[in-house]
Amino acid sequence: MRIITLVLLCLLTLGTAGCENTDMMLATDAGIDAVKAVALTDKAVQRMAMKSSAYADSKKRVAPPTSTYARRLKRLVGDHYQEGELTFNYKVYLAQEVNAFAMADGTIRLYSGLMEMFTDNELRFVIGHEIGHVALKHIHKKLRLAYASSAVRKAVAATDSTAGEIARSQLGDFVRKLMGAQFSQLEEKEADDYGLAFMKEEGYAPQAAVSALKKLATLGNNHSFLSSHPAPGKRAERLQGQLEGKTITVEEQKKGLWAKAVGIIVFVVNLIVGLVRWLVGLLG
Repeated sequence: MRIITLVLLCLLTLGTAGCENTDMMLATDAGIDAVKAVALTDKAVQRMAMKSSAYADSKKRVAPPTSTYARRLKRLVGDHYQEGELTFNYKVYLAQEVNAFAMADGTIRLYSGLMEMFTDNELRFVIGHEIGHVALKHIHKKLRLAYASSAVRKAVAATDSTAGEIARSQLGDFVRKLMGAQFSQLEEKEADDYGLAFMKEEGYAPQAAVSALKKLATLGNNHSFLSSHPAPGKRAERLQGQLEGKTITVEEQKKGLWAKAVGIIVFVVNLIVGLVRWLVGLLG
Protein backbone atom coordinates (compact mmCIF):
# COMPACT_ATOMS: atom_id res chain seq x y z
CA MET A 1 0.00 0.00 0.00
CA ARG A 2 2.84 2.42 0.85
CA ILE A 3 4.55 1.75 -2.52
CA ILE A 4 1.34 2.18 -4.52
CA THR A 5 0.53 5.39 -2.67
CA LEU A 6 4.01 6.78 -3.23
CA VAL A 7 3.88 6.05 -6.96
CA LEU A 8 0.50 7.75 -7.25
CA LEU A 9 1.77 10.79 -5.37
CA CYS A 10 4.82 11.02 -7.62
CA LEU A 11 2.55 10.99 -10.65
CA LEU A 12 0.09 13.51 -9.28
CA THR A 13 2.12 15.98 -7.23
CA LEU A 14 1.77 19.37 -8.89
CA GLY A 15 2.83 18.07 -12.28
CA THR A 16 6.07 20.03 -11.95
CA ALA A 17 8.48 17.75 -10.14
CA GLY A 18 9.58 14.19 -10.80
CA CYS A 19 10.09 11.49 -8.19
CA GLU A 20 13.75 12.41 -7.89
CA ASN A 21 12.71 15.85 -6.53
CA THR A 22 10.27 14.43 -4.00
CA ASP A 23 10.74 13.99 -0.26
CA MET A 24 9.90 10.28 -0.11
CA MET A 25 9.06 10.22 3.61
CA LEU A 26 6.66 13.15 3.39
CA ALA A 27 5.08 11.75 0.25
CA THR A 28 4.54 8.41 1.95
CA ASP A 29 3.12 10.14 5.04
CA ALA A 30 0.73 12.05 2.80
CA GLY A 31 -0.47 8.79 1.31
CA ILE A 32 -0.94 7.31 4.76
CA ASP A 33 -2.98 10.33 5.87
CA ALA A 34 -5.12 10.05 2.75
CA VAL A 35 -5.83 6.39 3.53
CA LYS A 36 -6.61 7.29 7.17
CA ALA A 37 -9.06 9.95 6.00
CA VAL A 38 -11.05 7.27 4.20
CA ALA A 39 -10.70 4.36 6.62
CA LEU A 40 -10.91 5.91 10.10
CA THR A 41 -12.48 3.56 12.64
CA ASP A 42 -14.33 4.75 15.74
CA LYS A 43 -11.44 3.59 17.95
CA ALA A 44 -8.92 5.48 15.80
CA VAL A 45 -11.08 8.59 16.06
CA GLN A 46 -11.20 8.23 19.85
CA ARG A 47 -7.40 7.90 20.09
CA MET A 48 -6.77 10.91 17.87
CA ALA A 49 -9.37 12.94 19.76
CA MET A 50 -7.65 12.18 23.07
CA LYS A 51 -4.31 13.35 21.70
CA SER A 52 -5.88 16.45 20.15
CA SER A 53 -7.73 17.45 23.32
CA ALA A 54 -4.58 16.93 25.43
CA TYR A 55 -2.65 19.14 23.00
CA ALA A 56 -5.36 21.82 23.09
CA ASP A 57 -5.37 21.76 26.91
CA SER A 58 -1.60 22.20 26.96
CA LYS A 59 -1.88 25.35 24.86
CA LYS A 60 -4.62 27.02 26.91
CA ARG A 61 -5.01 28.24 30.49
CA VAL A 62 -7.32 25.66 32.04
CA ALA A 63 -9.41 26.92 34.96
CA PRO A 64 -8.38 25.11 38.18
CA PRO A 65 -11.10 23.09 39.96
CA THR A 66 -11.31 25.75 42.70
CA SER A 67 -12.00 28.63 40.29
CA THR A 68 -15.42 30.26 40.01
CA TYR A 69 -15.71 29.13 36.39
CA ALA A 70 -14.87 25.48 37.09
CA ARG A 71 -17.25 25.31 40.06
CA ARG A 72 -20.04 26.85 38.00
CA LEU A 73 -19.47 24.42 35.13
CA LYS A 74 -19.51 21.47 37.53
CA ARG A 75 -22.82 22.65 38.92
CA LEU A 76 -24.29 23.11 35.44
CA VAL A 77 -23.10 19.74 34.20
CA GLY A 78 -24.56 17.87 37.16
CA ASP A 79 -24.52 14.17 36.36
CA HIS A 80 -24.23 14.51 32.58
CA TYR A 81 -20.99 12.56 32.35
CA GLN A 82 -22.28 9.43 30.65
CA GLU A 83 -24.57 8.77 27.69
CA GLY A 84 -24.64 5.20 26.44
CA GLU A 85 -21.02 4.27 25.75
CA LEU A 86 -19.93 7.91 25.66
CA THR A 87 -18.11 9.44 28.63
CA PHE A 88 -17.80 13.22 28.75
CA ASN A 89 -15.20 15.41 30.43
CA TYR A 90 -15.56 19.16 30.88
CA LYS A 91 -13.13 22.02 31.43
CA VAL A 92 -13.06 25.80 31.12
CA TYR A 93 -10.42 27.74 29.22
CA LEU A 94 -9.57 31.07 30.83
CA ALA A 95 -9.91 33.29 27.76
CA GLN A 96 -12.26 36.13 26.89
CA GLU A 97 -13.11 34.45 23.62
CA VAL A 98 -16.78 33.49 23.24
CA ASN A 99 -16.30 29.88 22.19
CA ALA A 100 -16.88 26.20 22.93
CA PHE A 101 -15.93 22.96 21.21
CA ALA A 102 -16.11 19.19 21.56
CA MET A 103 -13.89 16.27 20.61
CA ALA A 104 -14.91 12.74 19.66
CA ASP A 105 -13.58 11.28 22.93
CA GLY A 106 -16.20 13.24 24.89
CA THR A 107 -14.04 16.28 25.56
CA ILE A 108 -16.15 19.43 25.93
CA ARG A 109 -14.48 22.78 26.52
CA LEU A 110 -16.12 26.11 27.30
CA TYR A 111 -14.31 29.44 27.27
CA SER A 112 -14.71 31.84 30.20
CA GLY A 113 -15.81 34.56 27.79
CA LEU A 114 -18.78 32.43 26.79
CA MET A 115 -19.64 31.74 30.43
CA GLU A 116 -19.62 35.44 31.23
CA MET A 117 -21.98 36.18 28.36
CA PHE A 118 -24.50 33.36 28.92
CA THR A 119 -26.97 32.50 31.67
CA ASP A 120 -26.91 29.07 33.30
CA ASN A 121 -29.65 27.65 31.07
CA GLU A 122 -28.08 29.14 27.93
CA LEU A 123 -24.84 27.38 28.85
CA ARG A 124 -26.77 24.15 29.37
CA PHE A 125 -28.04 24.44 25.80
CA VAL A 126 -24.46 24.94 24.56
CA ILE A 127 -23.40 21.85 26.51
CA GLY A 128 -26.29 19.86 25.02
CA HIS A 129 -25.40 21.14 21.56
CA GLU A 130 -21.77 20.03 21.92
CA ILE A 131 -22.85 16.66 23.32
CA GLY A 132 -24.96 16.34 20.17
CA HIS A 133 -21.95 16.85 17.90
CA VAL A 134 -20.20 13.98 19.71
CA ALA A 135 -23.19 11.64 19.96
CA LEU A 136 -24.13 12.17 16.30
CA LYS A 137 -20.50 11.54 15.23
CA HIS A 138 -20.08 14.90 13.51
CA ILE A 139 -16.53 15.04 14.93
CA HIS A 140 -15.68 11.89 12.98
CA LYS A 141 -16.27 13.81 9.76
CA LYS A 142 -14.19 16.76 11.00
CA LEU A 143 -11.30 14.41 11.74
CA ARG A 144 -11.54 12.96 8.23
CA LEU A 145 -11.38 16.48 6.79
CA ALA A 146 -8.38 17.31 8.97
CA TYR A 147 -6.57 14.17 7.79
CA ALA A 148 -7.43 14.94 4.17
CA SER A 149 -6.10 18.48 4.57
CA SER A 150 -2.92 17.08 6.14
CA ALA A 151 -2.55 14.65 3.25
CA VAL A 152 -2.80 17.40 0.65
CA ARG A 153 -0.36 19.61 2.55
CA LYS A 154 2.20 16.82 2.93
CA ALA A 155 1.90 15.96 -0.75
CA VAL A 156 2.74 19.57 -1.60
CA ALA A 157 5.46 19.73 1.05
CA ALA A 158 7.08 16.61 -0.42
CA THR A 159 7.98 18.47 -3.60
CA ASP A 160 11.19 20.44 -4.02
CA SER A 161 9.45 23.73 -4.76
CA THR A 162 8.51 27.11 -3.27
CA ALA A 163 5.04 25.75 -2.57
CA GLY A 164 6.64 22.80 -0.82
CA GLU A 165 8.71 25.07 1.40
CA ILE A 166 5.59 27.01 2.44
CA ALA A 167 3.66 23.83 3.16
CA ARG A 168 6.52 22.32 5.17
CA SER A 169 6.47 25.33 7.49
CA GLN A 170 2.80 24.70 8.36
CA LEU A 171 2.70 20.98 9.06
CA GLY A 172 2.22 21.42 12.81
CA ASP A 173 -1.31 22.84 12.71
CA PHE A 174 -3.30 19.60 12.48
CA VAL A 175 -5.13 20.24 15.75
CA ARG A 176 -5.88 23.85 14.81
CA LYS A 177 -7.43 22.66 11.57
CA LEU A 178 -9.41 20.03 13.42
CA MET A 179 -10.82 22.58 15.87
CA GLY A 180 -11.46 25.14 13.13
CA ALA A 181 -13.11 22.86 10.57
CA GLN A 182 -16.68 23.93 9.99
CA PHE A 183 -19.71 21.81 10.63
CA SER A 184 -22.25 21.75 7.82
CA GLN A 185 -25.54 23.61 8.15
CA LEU A 186 -27.30 20.26 8.49
CA GLU A 187 -24.96 19.15 11.28
CA GLU A 188 -25.52 22.41 13.15
CA LYS A 189 -29.28 21.95 12.85
CA GLU A 190 -28.99 18.38 14.11
CA ALA A 191 -26.87 19.52 17.09
CA ASP A 192 -29.36 22.32 17.81
CA ASP A 193 -32.21 19.78 17.78
CA TYR A 194 -30.20 17.56 20.11
CA GLY A 195 -29.50 20.50 22.44
CA LEU A 196 -33.17 21.52 22.52
CA ALA A 197 -34.26 17.93 23.22
CA PHE A 198 -31.60 17.80 25.96
CA MET A 199 -33.11 20.91 27.57
CA LYS A 200 -36.62 19.45 27.48
CA GLU A 201 -35.64 16.01 28.75
CA GLU A 202 -33.64 17.41 31.67
CA GLY A 203 -36.34 19.88 32.66
CA TYR A 204 -34.33 23.00 31.79
CA ALA A 205 -35.99 26.07 30.29
CA PRO A 206 -36.01 25.30 26.52
CA GLN A 207 -36.46 28.98 25.62
CA ALA A 208 -32.85 29.47 26.68
CA ALA A 209 -31.79 27.66 23.49
CA VAL A 210 -33.31 30.48 21.45
CA SER A 211 -31.89 33.27 23.62
CA ALA A 212 -28.41 31.68 23.48
CA LEU A 213 -28.41 31.67 19.68
CA LYS A 214 -29.75 35.22 19.57
CA LYS A 215 -26.87 36.35 21.78
CA LEU A 216 -24.40 34.69 19.41
CA ALA A 217 -26.03 36.54 16.53
CA THR A 218 -25.12 39.88 18.18
CA LEU A 219 -21.41 39.08 17.89
CA GLY A 220 -21.35 39.68 14.13
CA ASN A 221 -20.42 37.43 11.24
CA ASN A 222 -16.66 37.92 11.63
CA HIS A 223 -16.46 36.50 15.16
CA SER A 224 -14.33 33.36 15.45
CA PHE A 225 -17.08 31.28 17.07
CA LEU A 226 -19.40 31.94 14.15
CA SER A 227 -16.84 30.68 11.64
CA SER A 228 -17.71 27.16 12.73
CA HIS A 229 -21.25 27.83 14.00
CA PRO A 230 -22.96 29.69 11.12
CA ALA A 231 -26.20 31.74 11.01
CA PRO A 232 -27.20 31.73 14.71
CA GLY A 233 -30.06 34.15 14.04
CA LYS A 234 -31.68 31.78 11.56
CA ARG A 235 -31.07 28.86 13.89
CA ALA A 236 -32.78 30.76 16.72
CA GLU A 237 -35.83 31.34 14.51
CA ARG A 238 -35.92 27.65 13.63
CA LEU A 239 -35.85 26.52 17.27
CA GLN A 240 -38.47 29.12 18.18
CA GLY A 241 -40.65 27.60 15.47
CA GLN A 242 -40.20 24.18 17.05
CA LEU A 243 -41.22 25.51 20.45
CA GLU A 244 -44.34 27.00 18.88
CA GLY A 245 -45.10 23.81 16.94
CA LYS A 246 -44.56 25.49 13.56
CA THR A 247 -41.43 23.63 12.44
CA ILE A 248 -40.09 20.10 12.86
CA THR A 249 -36.69 18.60 13.64
CA VAL A 250 -34.20 17.36 11.05
CA GLU A 251 -34.94 13.79 12.17
CA GLU A 252 -38.66 14.30 11.63
CA GLN A 253 -37.96 15.78 8.21
CA LYS A 254 -35.87 12.74 7.30
CA LYS A 255 -38.66 10.40 8.44
CA GLY A 256 -41.16 12.39 6.38
CA LEU A 257 -38.98 12.22 3.27
CA TRP A 258 -38.46 8.48 3.79
CA ALA A 259 -42.19 7.94 4.14
CA LYS A 260 -42.78 9.88 0.92
CA ALA A 261 -40.07 7.88 -0.88
CA VAL A 262 -41.62 4.61 0.29
CA GLY A 263 -45.03 5.84 -0.83
CA ILE A 264 -43.69 6.66 -4.30
CA ILE A 265 -41.99 3.26 -4.57
CA VAL A 266 -45.17 1.45 -3.54
CA PHE A 267 -47.18 3.50 -6.05
CA VAL A 268 -44.75 2.69 -8.88
CA VAL A 269 -44.67 -1.02 -7.99
CA ASN A 270 -48.48 -1.19 -7.87
CA LEU A 271 -48.65 0.65 -11.18
CA ILE A 272 -46.25 -1.81 -12.82
CA VAL A 273 -48.12 -4.79 -11.36
CA GLY A 274 -51.37 -3.34 -12.62
CA LEU A 275 -49.96 -2.81 -16.11
CA VAL A 276 -48.59 -6.37 -16.18
CA ARG A 277 -51.93 -7.78 -15.16
CA TRP A 278 -53.69 -5.66 -17.79
CA LEU A 279 -51.32 -6.85 -20.49
CA VAL A 280 -51.70 -10.49 -19.41
CA GLY A 281 -55.46 -10.13 -19.51
CA LEU A 282 -55.30 -8.44 -22.92
CA LEU A 283 -53.11 -11.15 -24.41
CA GLY A 284 -55.10 -13.97 -22.78
